[in-house]
Amino acid sequence: MGLIILLIVGGILGWLASIVMRTDAQQGIFLNIVVGIVGALLGGFLLAPLIGGGSITSGVSAGTLIVSFLGALILLAIVNLVRRGSVR
Repeated sequence: MGLIILLIVGGILGWLASIVMRTDAQQGIFLNIVVGIVGALLGGFLLAPLIGGGSITSGVSAGTLIVSFLGALILLAIVNLVRRGSVR
């Protein structure tokens, strides 16, 4: 059950991050899910100790969703930087 929730929440967060970064038309649902999950884990391990909240693996709450969304945004910015040489 936890894996299904992680996939759904990761997909939604990756999709929202791609809309914010204006890369939604360039990537499909699979890449949205990957960016959301990896960004959520990245945010949970790197940002959670700095700003509070927790990892998405510990449960779904408002704090974990914000930290996971910020992690997905950071990961998408890094991907755009490597791919194009600039962040939009």
